[in-house]
Amino acid sequence: MRRSRTQPIAEIEKWTEEDVHRWLMTEVKVHKTCADRFVEEEVSGDSLVAFKKTDILDLGIKHGPAVKIISYLESLRDGLQRDQFPAYVENWTKEQVHQWLLQHVNVYSKYAIRLQEEDVSGDCLVCFKKQDLLDLEVKSGPAVKILSNLRQLSKDQEPTLQPIPHNEQKEAPNPIQPEVSVAQTVASDPAEPFNTTEVQADKMLGKKSGKAQQQFKKASEEKKIDEPKPQNFKARRKETMVTSVLPGVPNITVVIQETLDNLKKEDFKKFHFHLKQYKTSQFQPIRESKLEGKDTMDTAQLMTDHYESNGAVRVTVDVLREINQCELANQLENTMGGLEQHLLSRDKKKEANQGDKLKNLLTCGGNSLDNYDNMIIVVNKSSPEQVQYLKFLNKLKLFCVLDFDPDSNTQVGLCHSYRESRWANLHTPSQYQGQIDSVIKNLNLYKQTSWVFCNGRHDLDSDSNKELNYWNWLRKSCSDVEQLVLLICNPDVLLHGRSLIMFLLLSPVDSEKDPICDTYKAFMKHIEEEMIIHICESQSTYEKWKELIQEKLDFDIDPQSVYELSLSEVNGTVLALRPFSESSERLLPSSDSSFVVLKNKDEDLLTALDILCLNQCENIYEDNSPEFNDKRTKVEEEFYRGGKVKWWNFFFCDKDKQRPFIKRDKYENVKRMIRSELRESKEMCVLLNLFHNPGCGGTTLAMHVMWDLRKEIRCAVLKDNSLPMTEVAVQVVKLMKLENEKPCQVLLLIDDSKETENPYKLCNCIPQTVESHSNINVDKALSCKVIILNCVRSQNPKDSYRRHKPSQYITASLSPEEQNEFEKKLNELRETHDTPENFYSFMIMKSNFDKKYIDDLARNTLENFDFSSKNAKLFSFLALLNSYVAESEISRSLCEDFLGMKRIRWQEESALDRMEPFSNFLIIDRVEELGVYEGIRILHSSIASACLEEFERSHSLKVSDITIEILHCDLFFSIGVVKKRFMDSIQQMLIARQQKKDGVVREPFSPLIDKIHSEQGRQTVQQIFVKASIRFEKSLSIPQALARYLYIKEHDFPEALKWAEKAKNIKANPYTFDTIGQIHKSNLKSNNDRGKQETSCNPEDLNTNIKIASNAITAFKKAQELANSEEEPEEEPEEEAVDESDDFPRKSYHVQGYVGVLEIAFLVFEILSRLPFFDKRDPMKKMYFQSFLKKAIPITSVYKEDNERNNIYEEIIKEHERFLHNLKTEVKETFELLDCFFTYMKGRNSEFQTKNHSIACDLFKHYVSLFCCAPEEMKKKQKNNPNLNFKINIEEQRMFLEKNQADTFAGILQHLDKPAEEIERITECYAYLQKQHHQLTKKKQKTKETINCILSNIVLYLLKPNSKHVKSIDSLSDLLSTTLQDVGLRYPFPDPYYLALLLFWPRTTEEDTEIATYVTAIRNSTRKYLTPLFQKRSTVAHLYLGKEKGLKRLVSKPQLDENFKKMRRETLAQLWRNGDIFKDKTIINRLQRVRGSIEQGEVFANYGKLKIPVRPALIHRVSGGFSTEKVSFYLGFAIKGPLAYDIQYEN
Repeated sequence: MRRSRTQPIAEIEKWTEEDVHRWLMTEVKVHKTCADRFVEEEVSGDSLVAFKKTDILDLGIKHGPAVKIISYLESLRDGLQRDQFPAYVENWTKEQVHQWLLQHVNVYSKYAIRLQEEDVSGDCLVCFKKQDLLDLEVKSGPAVKILSNLRQLSKDQEPTLQPIPHNEQKEAPNPIQPEVSVAQTVASDPAEPFNTTEVQADKMLGKKSGKAQQQFKKASEEKKIDEPKPQNFKARRKETMVTSVLPGVPNITVVIQETLDNLKKEDFKKFHFHLKQYKTSQFQPIRESKLEGKDTMDTAQLMTDHYESNGAVRVTVDVLREINQCELANQLENTMGGLEQHLLSRDKKKEANQGDKLKNLLTCGGNSLDNYDNMIIVVNKSSPEQVQYLKFLNKLKLFCVLDFDPDSNTQVGLCHSYRESRWANLHTPSQYQGQIDSVIKNLNLYKQTSWVFCNGRHDLDSDSNKELNYWNWLRKSCSDVEQLVLLICNPDVLLHGRSLIMFLLLSPVDSEKDPICDTYKAFMKHIEEEMIIHICESQSTYEKWKELIQEKLDFDIDPQSVYELSLSEVNGTVLALRPFSESSERLLPSSDSSFVVLKNKDEDLLTALDILCLNQCENIYEDNSPEFNDKRTKVEEEFYRGGKVKWWNFFFCDKDKQRPFIKRDKYENVKRMIRSELRESKEMCVLLNLFHNPGCGGTTLAMHVMWDLRKEIRCAVLKDNSLPMTEVAVQVVKLMKLENEKPCQVLLLIDDSKETENPYKLCNCIPQTVESHSNINVDKALSCKVIILNCVRSQNPKDSYRRHKPSQYITASLSPEEQNEFEKKLNELRETHDTPENFYSFMIMKSNFDKKYIDDLARNTLENFDFSSKNAKLFSFLALLNSYVAESEISRSLCEDFLGMKRIRWQEESALDRMEPFSNFLIIDRVEELGVYEGIRILHSSIASACLEEFERSHSLKVSDITIEILHCDLFFSIGVVKKRFMDSIQQMLIARQQKKDGVVREPFSPLIDKIHSEQGRQTVQQIFVKASIRFEKSLSIPQALARYLYIKEHDFPEALKWAEKAKNIKANPYTFDTIGQIHKSNLKSNNDRGKQETSCNPEDLNTNIKIASNAITAFKKAQELANSEEEPEEEPEEEAVDESDDFPRKSYHVQGYVGVLEIAFLVFEILSRLPFFDKRDPMKKMYFQSFLKKAIPITSVYKEDNERNNIYEEIIKEHERFLHNLKTEVKETFELLDCFFTYMKGRNSEFQTKNHSIACDLFKHYVSLFCCAPEEMKKKQKNNPNLNFKINIEEQRMFLEKNQADTFAGILQHLDKPAEEIERITECYAYLQKQHHQLTKKKQKTKETINCILSNIVLYLLKPNSKHVKSIDSLSDLLSTTLQDVGLRYPFPDPYYLALLLFWPRTTEEDTEIATYVTAIRNSTRKYLTPLFQKRSTVAHLYLGKEKGLKRLVSKPQLDENFKKMRRETLAQLWRNGDIFKDKTIINRLQRVRGSIEQGEVFANYGKLKIPVRPALIHRVSGGFSTEKVSFYLGFAIKGPLAYDIQYEN
């Protein structure tokens, strides 16, 4: 055993470069070129000690010497002992190692060749470890085998090694060889003419079936030599090279038949099943009807007729492998392969026409480019002369371009040229780092082309963008490019088989030290060679490139290369091909019945919209051509089976008027509704809702209407409803303006699977965006209008329809006329399709959604259902998901992983094949979310539901069992884009709640949880939630939903609180704190209800209840505090995207915390009122109760019977006295805050706000009965003691004001909409208080009452101008002036300054007033007074400036509304929201138009030289650009200051 001479690291570090070179030559004994590389790279000893194998490989040294060097270095550096091997092994050359591996270890030849390529001689091999072999892409099995055989080599007996002829390389150990092969026979006489070859082939193949020979003899004589047609993905490259292949003679049919004869009956059935699903070929699959009843001979003949000779063999081999008959497949390949290879080599000189070859490579043998969804271009330096011939790139569907030309974005570069007509985002490789979904989202991949500069960018002036030489690029950029390639090749990113990589060499690649070579090798690590094609600018460039790849990878790129065509010819050839399923010139309707062209670049930029052109689908296929008919058949079959409707469906029906698309009864209604709104609506953007049951054709109906309107109005579908609505609005406005000065009308379809706020937000955003485009004249452009057709899934479409106008609805029920239409369509389908009865989605609708039909389908299909099998489990997962989550699916790749399928071959139906016998219920959809992938789902939601029922009925499998099984599967919960979407669907299934029939509130729990609870109860529900909380550990929704379940359904408050706290610890927000508050509130209510029933009270219960109340108020206050300060993000954080467990929709919390505080306080009041000494039924005790809560007396001063229980109560109350004393004050302040909110602020989420307002009003009535009426005892004292009279009168007046909500400024404003008698009594009350002010000492109270007195007079005048209690405007003005002098300009409330606006607003002739000062003051005070919750919301004007004089010039909003009594309330509210109310003549005649200006984006009211700042009521009425303009507007008075309504530009 040898031990290396160890040296301390310190000694090695002293070595010079020459010492290192000497050591490599004498000790390690590597080739001189290797040692020289170390000197060239200045490697001295101190560098050498840090070297790893990768560092040596980076020097360009091959793997064998690199492993040897690092092994010797470790021995030298660490004193490691190297294993001892026989001396003859270390003397083996790399050729002898190759021989030993093949002849004795018996590994695949590709591994032996790989080691030989990397210069692995014997002295290198003995240094190898398992990882070194794995790094050479040797699999674990062969790697372990090689090392084991190496260790077993004997010292004495050297194995015999024989030279290996080149043609005897083994592809696999012990291959099955036929006794005599066709190839051997043909090869024996290469000069023989082709027809002689046929005769010899006949002899070798044999004539076992005389009958078959007679049957095929005539066909043999008549058939000519076929032209090659590329077949499946792997074979197509070779076939582009030949002009003639084996003719379709009977012999090939016989060989296929004899191969099929070896199959057992069951295997032959499997062969038929997979054959009808085979889609890799350019040909359509053989129809099932043609295969029925066919034996092996008929099948073989059918295949050769359908696929032609070469194709039939290829398909047979592929299908045999799919059914695990690999040995038969190998035999067939060996039989036919030799002859094919011989003919290929003989005809190599007859290279296929390069133009045809290019077409075949790009189209897989077809005529259209739509075979590939995405293309990746890798391109090196171009010259300015070449760029003009690269326009074909504009036509390709580019995913990304890896550009190694730093001048590409200069004036003469390729990128610059591309961006003149298409859009591309400019990136660097480093931007492709990170999580896949984040990269896709941030770089806008799939939506727009990514142009990646891989080696500098000279149009940017910085050192970091300079071009690097090869070695610097290798160090600094290579790893980023490799990471980019790794991400691109991830199956989550690009679908294999639907993506193509093109190396476009526009300049020579002279050596392997070129970044583009490393990029090619990076791709080859992750994908198959056949996914890459090569286009070279010259043959010389190609030859050098081919040589480099041949040398490094031993792969012949010739079948995938085009090099004899000039770039001009390449350009013309590609441009002649059909584009991606669309017309060459896409047209849009424009003004005056004209049309405009939709430019590619414009469409690239409108990423959120799928634009429907008026010539959609036209000029792609020749009418009634085979391609046209095949496309029609395929599109119809997909749709009627259950696929999503496509524009093609309507196009084909338009082409054949005898077979129209079924028009639903509501079709005309929806169309009429859209046209009516376009013609008559005064609103710029109108939202029309179409409510529909899931699966009843709602979206199809909407798209049908849109198709028929596409020539009248610009149409588009919103691709993603979760996008920020501001971004969508900008794109809609761009579509409106495209290629036209005058804006065009737009119809936008939104498919809203859940009833979200987004369509409503968009409806508000679009007018704002239009207004912000100063070049759109809104007033003159009547065509500036957007109709949003919002398709909303609803369990109760009819109820939703009643609540929303304008709208339509469609249900899962057909009228007799519709049923007749479906019957007619079935007869039509029978003419063109073999078994339309299997189009289950269509048949469900035709049966009028007959439940028995659907149940029978489920029962028959699930007859042999076995949940223990993988495919049955996966099908049950889909059934559960599709029943409870709209738009849900499982990605095909995830299904394949679950089924344990190895992704060796990428065929469309592979996962469905494995899903037999359930595959007839399944369909593959294309899903575009954070990329593009294929998802598998059940055809129709009703089938999914029926399957769940059948599982439970016949197989005792409950939905809870399936849910638990999903949560148990680790595979579904690892990282990945497609897995994240699936995880989101699972979470949504557990927590998403549906709206109740009233549409105001949602059901307490998701339908799934409701069902499990009703059937199995708490234990199972809690088990599911606990498992889910482990799986979704960062989601607050799951513990929050469990907390809600426990307190609502089970009244287990301690356990509920535990889970609510867990949710809060994940993220503290208004909703998690509110859940804690709601749990305490529910606990307190429960205790209170129990207390009402009990005859005797336990004092300890009081202590418990007060603590619960205190905790509840703390939680609600914290929730409100967070809601007040929380900025409303444009988008929800990703982890909360499906968070629907709260009691309120996202962003709608508003004042719920305040309402919660009130509810708790009144529960406490009720509990206290049942105490023996606070019994509200006893007037004296009620007075004590009031006095205690008003802080007038402590609990010790309350009269009570002296007993043990009362004493305990007293101690408990004393312990919590501070909390209880503050409760009444807190309640009063909360009512005032809510008064402000509901009076001053514009309404949002009206359903929830109405509910909150209603609760607050009910509680205020309790407050009035509790605190706003003087007890009888006090009245008795007033009679007996006249000295108390004054104080009691004052108190009574103030109680009256509080009772009528008139003790606050906001409360008095509310009386604008109430009877005059109330405000008259209020004004009288304030007049009395004013008279007594000289006797009062509290200055703040006096000031407040004076301000309120002035406002009550104004309100009274507006309601009853002739009342004797109304003061004149002069006296009110004097009183206000005095008050303003007292309070100054820093009063903490905006009230006095609001009055100053009302009374002192200048008249037309006035200039010199201080009104601008008061505008500033009111703005400052509202910032201090109103909480952040109020600051974020717009205020409303209650009073407007009219044309009269004095107080008459103030006009209230209720007075204006009087003119619209007959109008529906919702319609009137909409007129106020969008400002159209000011276009009405009665309003115009009543209000005064004020002249003003806009300067620096600010609006001013102008009176001579006086400029008064005002705010625009609708911010989007102010054009962007800070243009100084003269304007006029109507003036409204809001609590934040004056508002400008209906701003009109004078010019």
